[in-house]
Amino acid sequence: MHHARLLCLISVGFWSAVVAGSQAPPAGALPAALRDHLRGERFQVSTSIRGLPLGVRAGLQKLFDSQALDIALDIAEPGADFQVSDVSVNAKLPIRRLVAAGCSYDYHCLVYYERGGSAHTWQVALFHWTPAATRFEWGGSAPGGLVTIDDVRSAILSGSIKGPAGPW
Repeated sequence: MHHARLLCLISVGFWSAVVAGSQAPPAGALPAALRDHLRGERFQVSTSIRGLPLGVRAGLQKLFDSQALDIALDIAEPGADFQVSDVSVNAKLPIRRLVAAGCSYDYHCLVYYERGGSAHTWQVALFHWTPAATRFEWGGSAPGGLVTIDDVRSAILSGSIKGPAGPW
């Protein structure tokens, strides 16, 4: 009986460690190494969702938990109409709108967009992409009013981007 109890305690401890280790790290401050890397990055501006690499567009759809076949159904182009509030004027409009985006030559893409609905928010997503694979690296809630991708990078470097407070 004593051995069975000891084995049970060891198993619980082991599986707790496995579960804790497999969970995604909490969103928060940008890791220092990535912050230093972004400080020197030069981003080529993308003025359209279609200007982003396919992997980044697919990464956004995954982040949005989208079932749409076309990213344009999830996020409007800069300046286009979208569902700003929860009072729907046109339910066919996307709930998000791209504000600024850009990709660097060493495979990082920043995407800054606004999200309408009951709480109008702004979000930033940072992806690492290559032709072979794309992964979400970091992101969070951003202040509104950023205009350029350099404004977005400055907000990231200043620490004003916070972990996501709501849905992407």
